[in-house]
Amino acid sequence: MIRHHLSDKLLMAYAAGTLPEAFSLVVATHISICDECRARLAAFDSVGGAVLDQRVAPVAMSSDALSLTMAKIKSRAEPSPATPLPARDSVLPGPLRNYVGGGLDAVRWRSIGGGVRQAILPTSRNASARLLYIPAGTAVPDHGHRGLELTLVLQGAFVDETDRFARGDIEIADEALEHTPIAEAGMDCICLAATDAPLRFRALLPRLVQPFFRI
Repeated sequence: MIRHHLSDKLLMAYAAGTLPEAFSLVVATHISICDECRARLAAFDSVGGAVLDQRVAPVAMSSDALSLTMAKIKSRAEPSPATPLPARDSVLPGPLRNYVGGGLDAVRWRSIGGGVRQAILPTSRNASARLLYIPAGTAVPDHGHRGLELTLVLQGAFVDETDRFARGDIEIADEALEHTPIAEAGMDCICLAATDAPLRFRALLPRLVQPFFRI
């Protein structure tokens, strides 16, 4: 059962298309497995559509608009070579598989020390997204935040000073939160995280390697 959900503010920004790509990826991945947030997003989409209907003036269509539209529909309805469906993955939801290019076996992990691995995903520069692999029982160095961080659990679970986060849960961290996430024993933890600013580490070693690992 998912216990930690997206805020209304994030869902409204996603519906309006104003989130950075990295954050949109986390939101899309979460709502693909969370019925509650998907329903709330649908409500915000409906409200946005109603606002547009009231505020946007009608625009006259050209006389051949219908015929052009039907022609496009017909051209797209013609059969095309079958494209094989990607293999399903029990860990990576659909929106995330599209960025990775497959399942977990397609992830290009890079060690960042202590058994922890990461894979930075290609997104726009105003925020970054990465997959994190944290061995069971392993702690991520104590850190704070200079901006917003969204962390979505895909496998296993972690605990920190605020609560426990398991599959489907999302932690929303800002400048006020300083924590030490620890992967629970029993199963390695895999997360999708997005940040719009570098983390703030207390210890010297994480600060020294931070520029190389883009964290």
